Amino acid sequence: MKNTLYIAMLLLMILPAKAQQLLTQDEAIQYVLQHNYDVRVSVNNIEAASNNASINNSGYLPTLSTTGSASYNVNDTESETQEGNPINIDAAQAENYNASLTLNYTIFDGFNRKYNYKKLQETKNLTELQARQTIENVLLQVYASYFEIARLTENAEILQKTLDISQKRLQRINYSFEFGQSTKLDILTAEVDRNNDSITYLDSQRLLKNAKRDLNILMGKDVDEITYKVDTLISYAFDLKLDELQREAIQNNVQLLQIEKNIAVNQYDIKINKSGWLPTITTNGSYNINKSTSDQAFAFASQVSNGFGVGINMSWNLFDGGKTKTRVQNAKITLDSENIRKEQTQQQLKRDISNTWETYQNALYTLRVQEMNVQTNERNFSRTEEQFKLGQINTIDFRQAQNNLLNAKLNLSQAKYNAKNAELQLLQLAGRLLKK
Repeated sequence: MKNTLYIAMLLLMILPAKAQQLLTQDEAIQYVLQHNYDVRVSVNNIEAASNNASINNSGYLPTLSTTGSASYNVNDTESETQEGNPINIDAAQAENYNASLTLNYTIFDGFNRKYNYKKLQETKNLTELQARQTIENVLLQVYASYFEIARLTENAEILQKTLDISQKRLQRINYSFEFGQSTKLDILTAEVDRNNDSITYLDSQRLLKNAKRDLNILMGKDVDEITYKVDTLISYAFDLKLDELQREAIQNNVQLLQIEKNIAVNQYDIKINKSGWLPTITTNGSYNINKSTSDQAFAFASQVSNGFGVGINMSWNLFDGGKTKTRVQNAKITLDSENIRKEQTQQQLKRDISNTWETYQNALYTLRVQEMNVQTNERNFSRTEEQFKLGQINTIDFRQAQNNLLNAKLNLSQAKYNAKNAELQLLQLAGRLLKK
């Protein structure tokens, strides 16, 4: 039973697997832009903002309404003339019909609708920037998730090779034991190492599947559709320059652009509130038609009247107790606060780019060092393996060289994707991510 774990592991590796289709970065991004839940909500928000910013919601168009009514009356009346003669009428009938069409239009409202319409346009632009920020954040998550799958894929390949080496080492020791060149302790040690490597490899497969499920959530796919592989080839933008990134960030960073739109909105709020000091002029026109019919109890058997009417009205709130003044003052305070936030965000952005730049440069340096470490450990392991075959070193020294090579490769894989993630963060801060 001591080899049960390895046999199960071996069966898992040799069983026919489903064909895995390559999912490229571009394909993942396109899928996310079409199916990601947050992106779809952002698109709906833009559509709603566009509706709000349309001419139909501006107040520039007139309103047209119509009304109509009909009534039917049956009355019994008792009356008496001046001469004292009684007049009694039973079931006197009367019908009345009327309809009207009314047009109302605001000629002038203190420029309220003018500035409100412009505010709605800026609000739409702000919504688009908010959607862009959502998309950028989602893209960063997608890239991080994609590269995590790539890293775990490489790790699984590295761990599988390590497992193969441990199995071959166990076989060699078993052969050596049969010829009296190894001890039982050497066999047990090799079995423990092989089993541990099997467990580590199985755990890497579990982590890889979980990472694919995470990416599927971002792509809006079924979480269990994990029969795909990713591209592990990474390229870097070595032409990035700190001063250019700082300059582009001031112009294109989405967070800073949102603050500038908020400033524009607040500027219109001041003008909208100032409109309360000005008069409002409205005009209206109407067309009315009325018709009534009655029986012999009334003087007229029927009456019909129709005609047009027009009017103009002006209202001016000369003093509203200081409410308009208060609203204008508060709008100015809000505008000042937004300008302060802009200054703060500019400094924070400059800091974030500098910090991320240092992280990126350190990551690139670490990547180069780890590449050299892998080369050194590969040479060391190759020599150690030859010495082990010749019986010049013991199994513990061989295992140490094997672990050193394993750790060097895992560290290189981690460094490779750390550098790429830092690069993407730089591009987002500079407003370049969607241009990538």
